[in-house]
Amino acid sequence: MIRNVILHLHNEQPLRIDLFETPSPSDTVLVGTNVRTMSGEQPVFVGQLDATFVFPYAQIRFVEIPPVSAAPTGSSTAIALRPARPEPEPELDLEVDEDFLRRVRDT
Repeated sequence: MIRNVILHLHNEQPLRIDLFETPSPSDTVLVGTNVRTMSGEQPVFVGQLDATFVFPYAQIRFVEIPPVSAAPTGSSTAIALRPARPEPEPELDLEVDEDFLRRVRDT
């Protein structure tokens, strides 16, 4: 179970949802449970929080999976975490080719 996933729907406020498994590229719908607003309240269109909800991808702008929710738990549905930003590569000291620069200026 992936908890506290933020679901951004078209023309709607974001929702929090718990997913049963990580979405895959071949999916056409997003299946989850425990749908709630960002403040934790029950949305007006939800009858029971523990029901299973199916959202078609055509209605979803994007899905945000917080890193804490995606921490490896030993199950096959856990997402491998990757660093937030790659390490910057050291700058190379490049020598300026004066002949090349002269040819560029002349054209």
